[in-house]
Amino acid sequence: MGKPAVAIELTPAERRELESLTRRRATAQGLARRARIVLAAAEGLENKAIVARLGVDANTVGKWRRRFAERRLDGLYDEPRPGTPRQIGDDEIAEVIRRTLEETPPDGTHWSLRAMASAVGHAPSTIHRIWQAFGLQPHRSETFKLSSDPLFVEKVRDIVGLYLAPPERALVLCVDEKSQVQALDRTQPLLPMRPGQPERRSHDYTRHGTTTLFAALDIATGVVIGRCFPRHRAREFLKFLRTIEANVPVDLDVHLVMDNYATHKTPAIRAWFARHPRWHIHFTPTSASWLNQVERFFALLTEKQLRRGVHRSTQELQDAILGYIDTVNANPRPFRWTKSADDILATIRRFCLRTLDIAAKQADLIETSESGH
Repeated sequence: MGKPAVAIELTPAERRELESLTRRRATAQGLARRARIVLAAAEGLENKAIVARLGVDANTVGKWRRRFAERRLDGLYDEPRPGTPRQIGDDEIAEVIRRTLEETPPDGTHWSLRAMASAVGHAPSTIHRIWQAFGLQPHRSETFKLSSDPLFVEKVRDIVGLYLAPPERALVLCVDEKSQVQALDRTQPLLPMRPGQPERRSHDYTRHGTTTLFAALDIATGVVIGRCFPRHRAREFLKFLRTIEANVPVDLDVHLVMDNYATHKTPAIRAWFARHPRWHIHFTPTSASWLNQVERFFALLTEKQLRRGVHRSTQELQDAILGYIDTVNANPRPFRWTKSADDILATIRRFCLRTLDIAAKQADLIETSESGH
């Protein structure tokens, strides 16, 4: 005869908690299984019957039945497991972070894992865990540029207002040029992708001329009007404006979002706009091309068609560009603008304040260094 199983009697609160653990989606499977074992035991079932019902090992049933009898609900949760003592203290971690943020190695512009590990006397794996925990990536660097346009705020509000609340009976078009698009052919044959090996191409290429793409993106539908020209001048831009005029219904106003490039402001262009009063011009701030949605289309064109394309003549290049535009227009999908002007301006304000603060600290360091000499 074996030792009799421990009898389990539940209070109403314990029963509710155990039943909740079995139904709750966020409960770990192991914890839910333990709760079912205890509930079955509370029904008066023997361990063998619980094993048959739940399909678990007999030792598992006995263990959690005893643990619940001894410690009730707390006994169902795993106890903290002992681990290897931490080899690096908080002060040392803080020093690694400080050096990462405030210093550079003597032989480089940024820290590597091995350089930092050598400097502080810890393993590269330890440095990696610290950097990962605090989101530090010294090997990465990004670029930025703040607009110095005196009318920046007004222009942002104007253009974002067009995107979020376009006027009725009007078409909003984002227009720009992708100039000097090169027709490139690799000097050696391309090696296609194979299992376990990526596509490979020679790093050098042969140039076969350039073209300029003029494009207008309808923000409401995602349809693109595009034309390629061999040169990038005001006369080509004027021809493109006439192309847009021919494709837009005469009963609609046209709101044009474009940058401050000189080609867009010549006397001939200004005169053409004066003769077409239904056209309304909205200039983006200087150094703020991200406000023009057609730039996103250019990025997709480059990624999907140009960067890895092989074009042995400008005609091949133009056919590829216009073919991509036809594909987009066959199933157009507009970009979705989500940020309000207030959100954008608040983000830029925080960035400007941070930039000014860093610039002031750098100036203080330079002044202190010069005074010390």
